[in-house]
Amino acid sequence: MSFFFGAFLGICFGIGLIVAFARYEKIRSRGRSEMAKVIAAFARMTVQDTRKVIPPEFYPPWVVFSQRQKLNWLNHQLDKLWPFINEAASELIRSNVEPILEQYRPAILASLTFSKLTLGTVAPQFTGVAIVESESGNEGITMELEMQWDGNPNIVLDIRTRVGVGLPVQVKNIGFTGVFRLIFKPLVDEFPCFGAVAYSLREKKDLDFTLKIIGGDISSIPGISDAIEETIRDAIEDSITWPVRQIIPILPGDYSDLELRPCGSLDVKLVQAKELTNKDLIGKSDPFVVLFVRPLRDRMKTSKTIDNELNPIWNEHFEFTVEDPTTQHLTVRVFDDEGPVRAPEIIGVAHVPLKDLEPGKVKDIWLKLVKDVEVQRDKKNRGQVHLELLYCPYGTESSLKNPFNSDFALTTLEKSLKSGSDQREIAELVKTATQKKKDVIVRGVLSIIVIAAENLPKVDLMGKADPFVVLALKKAGNKSKTRVAHDTLNPVWNQTFDFVVEDGQHEMLILEVYDHDTFGKDKLGRCIMTLTRVMMEGEIQDCFPIDGTKSGKLFLNLKWTPQLVFRES
Repeated sequence: MSFFFGAFLGICFGIGLIVAFARYEKIRSRGRSEMAKVIAAFARMTVQDTRKVIPPEFYPPWVVFSQRQKLNWLNHQLDKLWPFINEAASELIRSNVEPILEQYRPAILASLTFSKLTLGTVAPQFTGVAIVESESGNEGITMELEMQWDGNPNIVLDIRTRVGVGLPVQVKNIGFTGVFRLIFKPLVDEFPCFGAVAYSLREKKDLDFTLKIIGGDISSIPGISDAIEETIRDAIEDSITWPVRQIIPILPGDYSDLELRPCGSLDVKLVQAKELTNKDLIGKSDPFVVLFVRPLRDRMKTSKTIDNELNPIWNEHFEFTVEDPTTQHLTVRVFDDEGPVRAPEIIGVAHVPLKDLEPGKVKDIWLKLVKDVEVQRDKKNRGQVHLELLYCPYGTESSLKNPFNSDFALTTLEKSLKSGSDQREIAELVKTATQKKKDVIVRGVLSIIVIAAENLPKVDLMGKADPFVVLALKKAGNKSKTRVAHDTLNPVWNQTFDFVVEDGQHEMLILEVYDHDTFGKDKLGRCIMTLTRVMMEGEIQDCFPIDGTKSGKLFLNLKWTPQLVFRES
């Protein structure tokens, strides 16, 4: 009997083993098939697809995505041609750069010229090339060349100070990395098939150099080194950095349409900042902001300094000229003012690509400050800055109005652009237009219904609060307040307040929420807003978060009734 029982168990075990093995092979085959499908899907992925699926922090440091093709063959030929290029280019650079250096020469220098200029024996290396697809079709060909140069040029600047001292300054240890853009336009049916070449420094990734007085130390003369270095960098920025471009005609013709021209204006309202990093050991930071589209001294705007404040309110308006909204961006740098003795210390920086702005529509935005916009892994909280942005292209229809300055149109400037006026005339018109826009005053009545608040923080021992709201116009100083709502975290007021506003585009509404107490009042938080939105829409009803609290929001109805628009005399 035991024999048959053992045989039966053996047969069952064998059948089970066969079934399990067959099932395992089926699962394994299915797994191989699914893995093959996944590998095939990965093989079809583009660089953009990969960046969407895998966050940048998960890439190994050796993984580099490049959309530019390598140019080893060109570098090999360039090494052979470099001695001849050096001789031909040195004099061309001297004749073109000297007038630019003279234009940016600081006041402490009487003259700034080259006494020697050769490019040395080390040729630059082109590390990549890419063709930029144009949205306008076949009007031209745009090529971008990535270049790296650790050169050994022999460049000596002959500098004379205002007191008559001559200084031969050598520029040494030049290291440069950047991307040059070449535009072949227009395309024609005559050899070489394009009318002109425009070139520009599309992106300046790195530029390092040292200055040395021949036979001495430049640091022994205070201010000279910084002045010369700043002059060189400003000259490069304004003479060749995109959107500036230099044009070389190949075939006879008028190529003025390739020149740099303003194409629009960017209105920026610097509203406020919050939770800024404190840079002072005693007290709080004294923040101010520097804004620019192009980093040129005469185009950079600086706000006023707010002393001893980490949540400053500026409510300042600035205007910038835009030449290429597809590639330019607004840069915002927040500094801590260290007084007249020490240089300001940077708190954080942010930037906004202008291509993200919809023409004619105000964008209300909070920007997170980082140490460097090129570094994406900055996790430190440096604070936020609040902006209102409006991009207005020139030549738009009259229906496109500027809500910051609704009574002014750039008709004169637009006609000048169409007629092909020179750059100096256009610059003067932009300056005049900006001044006129500053003179516009918009008056009106602002009606505010403080409807209710919701989810206010608990402040009493009983887990309740006695909230009320103080309303104020920052520029005019007018104030009002609601009644006190007792024992509630969700108060309802439904009270209406009317304010006569003398300057709507520069005014600001501040609503502060307090808890009423027998011995005084405790501030819960505040809402700060400009009047831009209500002036544009006429009437709005919305809920607004209360800053300074863990929770809570205000429900408001705002209505704008314009009374008069006029210019200051």
